[in-house]
Amino acid sequence: MHSNTSRVVLPAVAFVAIAVLGGCSGTTEQDHTGPSHGASSAQPSTDKTDPAAAHDEADVNFAQQMIPHHQQAIEMADLVESRTDNAELVTLAEQIRQAQGPEIDRLTAWLSEWGQPVDDQQGEGGHGGHGDMPGMSGMMTEEDMAALGSLSGAEFDRRWLEMMIEHHEGAVDMAESELKDGVHTGATELAEDIISAQQAEIDTMNGLLGNR
Repeated sequence: MHSNTSRVVLPAVAFVAIAVLGGCSGTTEQDHTGPSHGASSAQPSTDKTDPAAAHDEADVNFAQQMIPHHQQAIEMADLVESRTDNAELVTLAEQIRQAQGPEIDRLTAWLSEWGQPVDDQQGEGGHGGHGDMPGMSGMMTEEDMAALGSLSGAEFDRRWLEMMIEHHEGAVDMAESELKDGVHTGATELAEDIISAQQAEIDTMNGLLGNR
């Protein structure tokens, strides 16, 4: 009787041992493959947040063209203080400088981040001669700028307002194109800011012109 019991118990013990080992092996394999799968699935989210990847040709064109456009607006603003005693014009010119200077810095930083040249749209003459270039809406020619610089007093005020209104309208057109075709979040948000701020300034300048 004792020997028969031993023969029954030993196979049962062997079966349990095999089952336990099999379970450990499965757990080990699952644990080993689990983290690898998790790391693989997380990788695309890193790529999606790469700022250099999230832009298109419209964003590049917007930045390259808006930089010289803003630079010319600042040049026009710089003419004001020495040519008029109109406090409203002086205040508006300073407002334009304060707004557009930092925007130039942001646009320049994006182009650097994207590996694109800042001056791709500029010729040898610099940004002052871009009035006839396609896509550069509202830009003044060098002759326009020289003529404006030769004026003073009320005559300067009137001509400056006319030119800056046209210049701002061009910037609004460029910003609207960016909203339509651009994909970079920062650039499209800046385009919205430009439309809002410059349209408000256009309204102000039209009001000042109406008083002349």
